[in-house]
Amino acid sequence: MNFEDVKKIIVDTLGCDEDKVTENASLTEDLEADSLDLVELHMALEDAIGTKIPDEVIAKLDTVGKVVAYLKENKVA
Repeated sequence: MNFEDVKKIIVDTLGCDEDKVTENASLTEDLEADSLDLVELHMALEDAIGTKIPDEVIAKLDTVGKVVAYLKENKVA
């Protein structure tokens, strides 16, 4: 899954301005996601990739770039 795929999921899930979604953007600070938003994003990512992302892993993915890197490293669609 590449940056553009992840960006689309983030914009659709969080309803944020797509111009704010950059590799360095913090999910909570820059994109203003609260805890409920993060749970919804977690579920949307799992739906998109068709597999589970462990809670302890998703908790560490605090920027868009870290999400993309995790998905690439784990060779997710």
